[in-house]
Amino acid sequence: MSTRAVRDPGLQPERTRLAWRRTTLSFTVVAVLATRAAVHRSGGAASVLSLAACFLLWLGFVALAHRRVRALAPARPVPLPAPVAVGAVCCAVGLAVSAGVLVASPPDA
Repeated sequence: MSTRAVRDPGLQPERTRLAWRRTTLSFTVVAVLATRAAVHRSGGAASVLSLAACFLLWLGFVALAHRRVRALAPARPVPLPAPVAVGAVCCAVGLAVSAGVLVASPPDA
């Protein structure tokens, strides 16, 4: 008979799930603000490409976050795989760069 102790995760998975949701909300706000900047400034091809990149990165991040939140449902969730973590970081950095291009591009006169 095994006397191995069973780990009680407590509220840690719930806190992690809430953190992913907050991050997704923040990501969405940045994407919306980038869209607003692109619409109001209309800086040409660079703005359109940056806006498309923001949208695609936002979609990618939402998909990764949804996958991770679903993976946290069991009582003993699996650790975050490294490729998913790298993907989330790449989406965040890519969105920051794309939004920076939108903000830095001069408006059409």
